[in-house]
Amino acid sequence: MADNVLEVRDLSVTFELHDREVQAVREMDFSLRAGETLAVVGESGSGKSQAFLSIMGLLARNGRASGSAKIAGTELVGMRPRELDDIRGKDIAMIFQDPMTSLNPYMRIADQMVEVLVRHKNMNRKQALERSEEMLRTVHLPDAKRVIRAYPHELSGGQRQRVMIAMALLCEPKVLIADEPTTALDVTVQAQMLRLFKELTEQFNTALVMITHDLGVVAGLADNMMVMYAGRAVEKGTVEELFYSPRHPYTLGLLHSTPRVENKRKRLDPVKGQPPNLTHLPPGCSFNPRCAFRTEICIKDRPALIPRTDGRVSACHHDDAVKNTNEKVA
Repeated sequence: MADNVLEVRDLSVTFELHDREVQAVREMDFSLRAGETLAVVGESGSGKSQAFLSIMGLLARNGRASGSAKIAGTELVGMRPRELDDIRGKDIAMIFQDPMTSLNPYMRIADQMVEVLVRHKNMNRKQALERSEEMLRTVHLPDAKRVIRAYPHELSGGQRQRVMIAMALLCEPKVLIADEPTTALDVTVQAQMLRLFKELTEQFNTALVMITHDLGVVAGLADNMMVMYAGRAVEKGTVEELFYSPRHPYTLGLLHSTPRVENKRKRLDPVKGQPPNLTHLPPGCSFNPRCAFRTEICIKDRPALIPRTDGRVSACHHDDAVKNTNEKVA
């Protein structure tokens, strides 16, 4: 088995507010191998983005991370900003949801891409320009010479997103984190982006983390999936396991609220209720106010994230009942 390129253990993220602290991420654990794709799914506010911003050292000033996040054995949590600058872009890179706010509107694409290669690869400008044009063609931007001379506002949303992917891959990082990268794109461009991610991870053997709330994005792209709720992972396993045999009621709810081609006549069943306020989490299981399987133990005791017989892990007192219910519905 290949060595893990990213190893995260007991990662927590806390934000200091004026009168209290809020724990946005609690005790996250996962590992990622080269060429592997992990999908991290959950509703807005579940802690998905904050977990990976902490790994990148990009938390807001009032946020702090604890635990461990190692890339190729190098600890990132607690690393000084200057040291992180040497790693970001070279070993680990992140693509954000809106490329218009991620790209500098006052700089041509060429200057933004060249800067990365001069900083991390010690290339001169001519070499960096050639490499940048080559990478733009790799992400299927046919008119690379025009694109590289353009400003961000002169490109379409799909073109800007491809530029962001090209910039992230310039130094062939070990890990690429994509935070809702298809949300602002139309359906046709979304499909193109997903095919591109799959192609590029295979070509560069890059480990990919896809942060999303859309299970449709996950199905054809990811190897493994981690479901987050109220700052905590509640189920982890292969995509096939979690899609066809979920063991947590929240995972089951997400699946039942996702349109499927084979069930186009079936009415969607959304997850009822609202995510909890992280400053006032309910006692016991955080999902219990929205859960159809809730019993007294769910209100009293928070379930641990434990291994199940089929190799995945889940945090539910009634995981067998969830499994049996899904089998009857299917």
